[in-house]
Amino acid sequence: MSLADITWRMRGACHGLDPSIFFPDDDEQADVAKEICDECDVRVACLEYALTTRERDGVWGGATERERRRIIRQRRRSA
Repeated sequence: MSLADITWRMRGACHGLDPSIFFPDDDEQADVAKEICDECDVRVACLEYALTTRERDGVWGGATERERRRIIRQRRRSA
């Protein structure tokens, strides 16, 4: 996936929703965003985008910042 190719965003279940849902104050408040992501057709593209660009804030592809850091560490170990 090219970073320039972010057209998947228009197909996201989050498209048109209040962005604050996806930027909770802490991980415990991320449940609503994660439920929306669970039903999303572009969840994988969204998560990969966030991992590639090292998005620091918010819920992307159903993963919080802490969860994305864990995924990155796991991928480094298995590489």
